[in-house]
Amino acid sequence: MLLPYHFPNCIEAGCDEAGRGCLAGSVFAAAVILPPDYQNAELNDSKQLTDKQRHTLREVIENDALAWAVGIVTPEEIDKINILRASILAMHRALDQLELRPDAIIVDGNRFQPYHDIRYATIVKGDGKYLSIAAASILAKTYRDDYMDQLDKDYPQYGWRKNKGYPTRDHREAIRQYGTTPYHRMTYNLLGDTSPMLPFEE
Repeated sequence: MLLPYHFPNCIEAGCDEAGRGCLAGSVFAAAVILPPDYQNAELNDSKQLTDKQRHTLREVIENDALAWAVGIVTPEEIDKINILRASILAMHRALDQLELRPDAIIVDGNRFQPYHDIRYATIVKGDGKYLSIAAASILAKTYRDDYMDQLDKDYPQYGWRKNKGYPTRDHREAIRQYGTTPYHRMTYNLLGDTSPMLPFEE
């Protein structure tokens, strides 16, 4: 059973991102504030759920949450500031849109930058420990998947409906054959045949 909160007796927002390791597409992040002592036995890390389960739970989360929002950072921005900063920026953009201001923030992973003066905690594998982070992981994942499905209609040769922009063999072979699109992250090692060109993480 996932835990309802990390910081007791306050309004807490859970944050997570999706698409950090992709070769193409924006990175998405979500912020979710759930009611106090909220429970939902179906909620889990989005990677442990099927696509159908994630989309079903998205509706439940959006209905039950006190507040939720999704933030996006484009491939162009990722190339300018690096993926770590872009992931954190996407979380900040999600937090910016919340209709309810949290007293605390919990973030999946081990890296974050302060958001205004709000206290926060980074939690490794937090999407498998806390309900609000699990909920955020589901929103970020489903909205990003839907976005990649839309892009696939214009660029079907890259297989984005199936690979969602991740570095699969077929995706890299398509880049080799057809070249890049405006949605590819040009600072990444797109072909996988040289030393990685991922941005340096400070």
